[in-house]
Amino acid sequence: MTTTTVLIILFWVSLFIVFYTYLGYGILLYIMVKVKEAFRKPIKRSLPKDEDLPEVTLFITAYNEELVVDEKMQNSIELDYPADKLHIVWVTDGSNDGTNDRLKTRWPQATVHFDPARQGKTAAMNRGMRLVSTPLVVFTDANTMVNKEAIREIVLSFTNPRVGCVAGEKRIAVQTKDGAAAGGEGIYWKYESTLKNLDARLYSAVGAAGELFAVRKELFEEMETDTLLDDFILSLRMTMKGYIIDYCSNAYAVESGSADMQEEEKRKVRIAAGGLQSIWRLRPLLNIFRYGILSFQYVSHRVLRWSITPILLFLLLPLNIAILLMGASPVIYGTLLVMQILFYILGLWGYYLSTKQIKNKFLFIPYYFLFMNVNVFKGMNYLRKRKGNKTGAWEKAKRA
Repeated sequence: MTTTTVLIILFWVSLFIVFYTYLGYGILLYIMVKVKEAFRKPIKRSLPKDEDLPEVTLFITAYNEELVVDEKMQNSIELDYPADKLHIVWVTDGSNDGTNDRLKTRWPQATVHFDPARQGKTAAMNRGMRLVSTPLVVFTDANTMVNKEAIREIVLSFTNPRVGCVAGEKRIAVQTKDGAAAGGEGIYWKYESTLKNLDARLYSAVGAAGELFAVRKELFEEMETDTLLDDFILSLRMTMKGYIIDYCSNAYAVESGSADMQEEEKRKVRIAAGGLQSIWRLRPLLNIFRYGILSFQYVSHRVLRWSITPILLFLLLPLNIAILLMGASPVIYGTLLVMQILFYILGLWGYYLSTKQIKNKFLFIPYYFLFMNVNVFKGMNYLRKRKGNKTGAWEKAKRA
């Protein structure tokens, strides 16, 4: 086998994996769901009457969230759920602003658990959950607002005894004009929400987003305090016990996009680092002989994005150039090279526009796509630097 042949094989394998990771899996998933639902219609469930509804804890972890306390509490008490069955709990470890005082003086409906030591969100979740007694727990962030029907919709999902976790939908607040951070993040989450919905309809959603998700209290498992993606680790460990994650688009949390791309980078680097950490900690899920369809979904939707696909993506350009220089078909490989160069140019154009406020958010797609993949490499470095750090604390990204 010649060097050219080896490079050509590597090129096409890389191209296939990149395509499959970002588009192919979604197409395949859609087809599989349609085939499944052609033979088996989804079961429609009805919500229990108010007197039969379970008690629920709305669990909010917060660090220095004084500016959003009032809005979050107003949002929480307006949720359409019997007030005597909804317990609002704040765990405010490490907060040294006015978060605790504001909660205690203005919002008697909230129970506040405070510890002066800041050990990160995961440690706060572990500690706070020891104090919860309700059968269902809904986690939400302090800076996200939840729709009124969210708790009822989540409880409806739990009427299926196979459901151990319910993932709500994350939505980015739409502005008339957005920067690259909010515009790109909004488009990304619309696509991600579609995939989560299809995943759940096929078998199980692959993880939950911390802005809004719920679990059965009995299934909660304390996590390592240095965990970066607590929502993802917690929810996937439940699937390893035989439960599924339902996706509930009728329960959603709305938040603003990152203030700018520098702030968005903080999030993406942490998520990428947390993804790599999760792959290691959830490595039994890679065993398709044990977990079957769940392993297929997990690898296709998550593992590839956080591991080899970014490497292969940036390998495509030099491979393409090398293959052309070795005399391969200029029609095929010349066209592919032009397409790659054009995509990178569009990415640079998006970078130029990233400080502008523009209405057409689709102009940010190439830039945001490349931005996400570059941050996987930064995430690798971030994880290396955190080695030995026993807390999951991180610097919050500022929101628009």
